[in-house]
Amino acid sequence: MTSLVKTLASKPWLSGKDQMGEPVEVRSFHFADKKVGLLAFFFVASSLFMLFIVGYRLRMVYEDWAPLQEPLTLWINSGFLVLASLALEFARQCMKRDNLRWGRWAFNAGGAASLLFLTGQLAAWQQLSEAGYMVASNPASSFFYLLTGIHGAHLLGGLVAWARTLTHLQAGGDRAAAQSSMDLCAIYWHYLLIVWGVLFYLLLVT
Repeated sequence: MTSLVKTLASKPWLSGKDQMGEPVEVRSFHFADKKVGLLAFFFVASSLFMLFIVGYRLRMVYEDWAPLQEPLTLWINSGFLVLASLALEFARQCMKRDNLRWGRWAFNAGGAASLLFLTGQLAAWQQLSEAGYMVASNPASSFFYLLTGIHGAHLLGGLVAWARTLTHLQAGGDRAAAQSSMDLCAIYWHYLLIVWGVLFYLLLVT
């Protein structure tokens, strides 16, 4: 019985040896701390968006819900976000191939497309406001401003990290830090694109 307990309590992954003293293959996951933090952030942010989506679906069944007509600008903005995500992924791949020139160009293009997306979202807000859809006009418009605003705030936060990455891309900058930061930016933009796709679909069908 004592032998069984010792066997179950053994930790060969720490010592590199089994109970008989024979070497065992020790495997471990090598995952950057920053990527772990980013994944944790994705979990929290996704939970937040899911709560708002559930609230949106529950609230829309009431009689005072008046669906609004989404402006065409949202389609154009979606295109900008797709371009931003693709550009950052291209920049990421260029850096892996030591193509700093194209990597820097694509990274700048991704940031510019992101700024166009945010500008377009503000333009969509302006169009809806002029059409009489204010924040407090009805629950549908309130949720529209809330969902798009929170998504925009997340993208704005990403642009802060994007701007910091630019410093690593300058002449004489830390190439390893630049590669790591670009990886995180690309992953973050892909995530924001998926979230926006879900939100945009929800707004269109309801």
